[in-house]
Amino acid sequence: MAENAGMTSADRITELRGPALLDELERLDPLSPEVHTLDVNELALDPGDLRKDDFRRLLNALLRLAERAPAFDLSKVEPTRFASLVASASRAQLESVVADRQLRERVLDEIFARMGAHIRSDRARDLHAVVHWRVSREGGFDSYETTISHGSCTVSRELRGRPRVTITIAPADFFRLITHQATPAVLFVTGRIKVKGDLAFAAGLIGFFDLPHPV
Repeated sequence: MAENAGMTSADRITELRGPALLDELERLDPLSPEVHTLDVNELALDPGDLRKDDFRRLLNALLRLAERAPAFDLSKVEPTRFASLVASASRAQLESVVADRQLRERVLDEIFARMGAHIRSDRARDLHAVVHWRVSREGGFDSYETTISHGSCTVSRELRGRPRVTITIAPADFFRLITHQATPAVLFVTGRIKVKGDLAFAAGLIGFFDLPHPV
């Protein structure tokens, strides 16, 4: 008891993991003082400690807290930790996330927003290319447009430009692609990615980004 006498509620939460951490995050009041003393990057967020639907519950719990406590927003998760969070999730866990429309869109929005931050300006300084992404879902696609232009990358949910390439991919495979668990070439030859347009450019597209590796 003496060891824990000086521990705050925030300290106790950072020591939790797996189902115990999930239960605590779902219990937390986003207006409580303890929430605003927590750092999302100090939490033991590991999909390997969770069951299939628990990973979806975990992300939903973070988004609920982020509505009143911005420090819990997915954008606040450090790049390598975010990559590890996605990479360590099982396919079943990712598919559970994908089945939740609001959560799927929020995770995809976060991934594409980060692409703009991770463009390799040295490699892309002489490039201008529009890429249309079609991330498949039941009954249709979530569409995004990335425009690489002279060292920068902008992202839009509206497809306005003439694409150099259009890429169609399932969400779980897209997550594998951006976390270095699969390459465009492997996904293409196995039929898990469809490319319309400049195939050579599509094969080297990820090389224009310095995407963080999972730790």
